[in-house]
Amino acid sequence: MAGATLTLTSTMQCPHGGVVQMIPTNTRATSQGSPILTSADSSAIVGCAFVIGVVPSPCIRVQWVVGDVQVQAGAATLSVSSVGLCLNALGAPQGPVVIAAGSPNLSTR
Repeated sequence: MAGATLTLTSTMQCPHGGVVQMIPTNTRATSQGSPILTSADSSAIVGCAFVIGVVPSPCIRVQWVVGDVQVQAGAATLSVSSVGLCLNALGAPQGPVVIAAGSPNLSTR
């Protein structure tokens, strides 16, 4: 994978418009003062309004499937080409993370 590195200031959403909030585990590795995100970081998704029939099934967290293979900061770093699945409370995948922006000044693979 290659591309702009994801940091705490990167913009990500679930496919239904919920906002992905990341909680970095390694705050020492930074890009322009913002922690670099890794596949080991925790996440929360807020504002997902996905409904199956009449039953609410919001996305609540991200499971990263593909991270950067050559760069690590305690775990594989994440970039705009990384792949993450948004999961509901039962752990069922509900679609890929939509990554809108990464750090343009740092590229990883």
